[in-house]
Amino acid sequence: MALSNLALFGGAFFTPVLVGKITSTIGWEWSFYLVAIFAGALLPLVIFFVPETAFTRPRNPYVEALENGTSQRPDDCHEPTQGNGSTYKTTPNTSNPTSFEKHDYDPRPQISSDPPPKATYAQSLLPFNGRKSNDNFFKLVLRPFPLFLHPAVFWACLIQGTLIGWTVMIGVVLAAIFLGPPLWFNEVQTGYMYVGPFVGALIGFIISGLLADWSTKFMIRRNKGVYEPEFRIVLVIVQLVFGCVGLYGFGITAEQVGRYGWFVPDMFFAFEVAGMVMGAVASALYIVDAHRTYPSTLSPWISEITDVGTLYR
Repeated sequence: MALSNLALFGGAFFTPVLVGKITSTIGWEWSFYLVAIFAGALLPLVIFFVPETAFTRPRNPYVEALENGTSQRPDDCHEPTQGNGSTYKTTPNTSNPTSFEKHDYDPRPQISSDPPPKATYAQSLLPFNGRKSNDNFFKLVLRPFPLFLHPAVFWACLIQGTLIGWTVMIGVVLAAIFLGPPLWFNEVQTGYMYVGPFVGALIGFIISGLLADWSTKFMIRRNKGVYEPEFRIVLVIVQLVFGCVGLYGFGITAEQVGRYGWFVPDMFFAFEVAGMVMGAVASALYIVDAHRTYPSTLSPWISEITDVGTLYR
């Protein structure tokens, strides 16, 4: 999860470094030309080397009961126990319907269906290779809209959208601050200012990767070995520290850029971006762990809502 967010935010902050040099050397139009060139070159690679990986797992009633919050096992996973604690299963005796026979019984739920055969390379190239869900098509299309009213989705949008919105705001005012007096940066130098947030994205990736699992394991030990998805939210505390340090520090130093120079505001910009990556990782991990039924629906929907909210800022 941390790596996917690094690919998104790291790439977003590394490209301005290149675009500044491109604009100064061969013109701003080539920024869009290169986007079209790279997109065209990647299209056949995606078609031929990125197959569909969706997989519909067979139904497991025991896991479904746990996901639905049921502490009791479903009926098809129940088994009686003898007084000595051993487990057995009773089946009717066909010769005498009123009697039963005892057999050894494994209390773990068994999945009887065999996995489907692996698709061939030619089949993976087909534009449509079957449905991956048995739900109604219109239900799947309309499912994301009521999910916005879900408290977890609303919380994730706030956690991600707040710092993303501030990051966009800093990107907007960055040129106005450094292109004018007293530093009088040109396009190349202003583009180089995004090295700081790119390093911040790397720092956020490293800290998120180190703390996400460690903090969860620590909370599990404190909770007597019981895992709760809310343990993923602990990472938000680190996001708060980095985000506030970055925002307040950038605001104070950017107001007096002649006194502090270019490095100090850029450093605080890196802190803010590191906090943004941590918040994105924390919210995504919590959504995936707490709502396993709709992870493929929730994650893109949260990203879309966050982007739209940032646009209207």
